[in-house]
Amino acid sequence: MKRFVAFLLLAILSLTSLGAARNKNPRMTPEQNARQSREAAKKQQKFLNKANKKQRKAAKKFEKRQRKETREANKNLRKRRRT
Repeated sequence: MKRFVAFLLLAILSLTSLGAARNKNPRMTPEQNARQSREAAKKQQKFLNKANKKQRKAAKKFEKRQRKETREANKNLRKRRRT
């Protein structure tokens, strides 16, 4: 009986330590860390490219509107001078 209890206790301890060892080491390998870093950098670069494209488009639209307003203002000045 003593041997059975000792064996049972040993089996329970080994199973719990095995489960704890699995959960205890959630660290990434250097390769996994490097891959995750590359993916994050790629995602950030994609976001920045998209934001830069939006900003360039908005700047072009603003400049075009400014040119049009200047053209309109010049036309109005010429009309006033003629009359």
